[in-house]
Amino acid sequence: MTGPRRRSLHALSTMLIVAGALMLADAGLTLVWQEPVSTVYARIVQGQLGGDLRDLEARRPTTLDLAALQKLATEQRRMAFLARRLRADSRAGAAVGRVRIDRIDADFVLVNGTDGNDLRKGPGIYDGVPFPGAPGTTAIAGHRTTYAAPFRAIDRLDRGDHVVVEMPYGRFTYEVEKTRIVAPTEVSVIDRVKFDRLVLSACHPLYSAAQRIVVFARLVVSQARGAARF
Repeated sequence: MTGPRRRSLHALSTMLIVAGALMLADAGLTLVWQEPVSTVYARIVQGQLGGDLRDLEARRPTTLDLAALQKLATEQRRMAFLARRLRADSRAGAAVGRVRIDRIDADFVLVNGTDGNDLRKGPGIYDGVPFPGAPGTTAIAGHRTTYAAPFRAIDRLDRGDHVVVEMPYGRFTYEVEKTRIVAPTEVSVIDRVKFDRLVLSACHPLYSAAQRIVVFARLVVSQARGAARF
């Protein structure tokens, strides 16, 4: 074997060894933590969404909205009004709030919508459900192994743990009641009940979309923010 050919084969084998090592490292990171490439992407997007959320929180109500708010006697009614307005005005994938779950060290900007593009940015509020502050069941979905894996440890939530959702018009604290494993087609989990509820959902088990893990939490405290406070 000639010298140049030997050197080429040596270089190729080195490249293959390095590539294999990188693939093993990537698989190991995904197994014990989360997929690294999509995580970097999601962290960058989350930073951008944080700026969008600050702009949203600083936005003043329109003259018509302000007049409507002045006619509402309670903070609860003003929060409900602003929740419906934000729901109506938000485009898919836009920043609308923030979810914090101390029990699993989760702190992410929320987006509007749960299709593939939306959830690459962060946890998203389902279409067709009310935003927090409006009566009913709010539902949020998030990834467990990719795109920063916001809900990776959702299975660690226990009864009594708190989930906080901050919207531009209010801060809502929910207390976990129970967890269920359901089929992906089980839509009854977002049905309205007799109290305001939050549902968190993600694929289950890890690395599979065969089922869904669903955490149910009951609203225990609501605090007005921004334009909901007079």
